[in-house]
Amino acid sequence: MATTRNFHLPLPDPLYRRLREAAERTKQPATTLARYAIDSWLRQHRKARLREAIAEYAVSVAGTTDDLDTDLEQASLDHLSENRKRTKNARPKRKR
Repeated sequence: MATTRNFHLPLPDPLYRRLREAAERTKQPATTLARYAIDSWLRQHRKARLREAIAEYAVSVAGTTDDLDTDLEQASLDHLSENRKRTKNARPKRKR
């Protein structure tokens, strides 16, 4: 079981009131809502950092041999070409 630790967090009065009002509305302790809000923000922040790291990597390898696997690129182009041919042949011809 994870250890639980206390964290003293002074809140500005408007934020404190909003937290208390939300706790009353949801019939949950304010600490539960605060814990959820902090956890949610930390998860979003971690995802944003990951997206940034991926974007930085993509920029750093752009135009290099790490940019795209040529075999994969060719396979995807072949696949798209086959799909276009099938779609074009499957469409009913319009009468003029």
